Amino acid sequence: MSDSLISTKPSTFEARPFSDRCRQVWERGDHLLIGVSPGNSYFSPQRISELILWAREFFDSVDIVYADLHVDTQFAAFGYTPEHAQRRAAKEIKTTARRIQRGVEEAGWEAVRVRAVSDFLADARYDQLRFAIEEGLRGDPVFRQAAEGMARSFLAGRTPDGAEPTAEQLAAGLRYICAELPFFLDTPGLLGVPTSVSCYHVELPLTPVLFGRSEGLRAVPQQAYAVVRPGVASAPRAAAA
Repeated sequence: MSDSLISTKPSTFEARPFSDRCRQVWERGDHLLIGVSPGNSYFSPQRISELILWAREFFDSVDIVYADLHVDTQFAAFGYTPEHAQRRAAKEIKTTARRIQRGVEEAGWEAVRVRAVSDFLADARYDQLRFAIEEGLRGDPVFRQAAEGMARSFLAGRTPDGAEPTAEQLAAGLRYICAELPFFLDTPGLLGVPTSVSCYHVELPLTPVLFGRSEGLRAVPQQAYAVVRPGVASAPRAAAA
């Protein structure tokens, strides 16, 4: 990861683009993508509002995309009946959409759009990227290992005492993650922006693979990644969230 820290004073958030190329994309300031997962309490309405207002200093526009595919599959893999899994997933997705909408309304910036991952199922570029991801899982051992590591990290909060997920649970986690991965590969191609920075509050196991190597499945040159998390000034509140 790049050692170059981007922040404001006083610092609401701080950002670390993954590489020098990612920093160059950041400095263009075209677009920021914020990905939100259902059930993640980190993304409260206040956190979303603050993040949007902070991003406004650096970017022309922001999109928030929230995951709504294969959420029920994960619940089913953990023993929920199909009906209960669907109800639980629908509740989490609806709650997430409400949190995002409240945060966007509080920020009051018209350049923010909110979309669900399922909105892109009929998109030709999304379909191409999903095909490339499936091919990568089959024929790119480095990519598959990192994707499985990301799935395990994601599932760790659901397994008792951090136990190793079963094969069914790991497969469900991979399906969920792979539905979101197109936005780490080519957000510009999906959203019609010149360049884009995808952000999250931690570095993901797939980041070095998609943004740090010169072969195999990787992000397009117009795509960047940055870890964006609360700065020193807001750290005590973030730790309590």
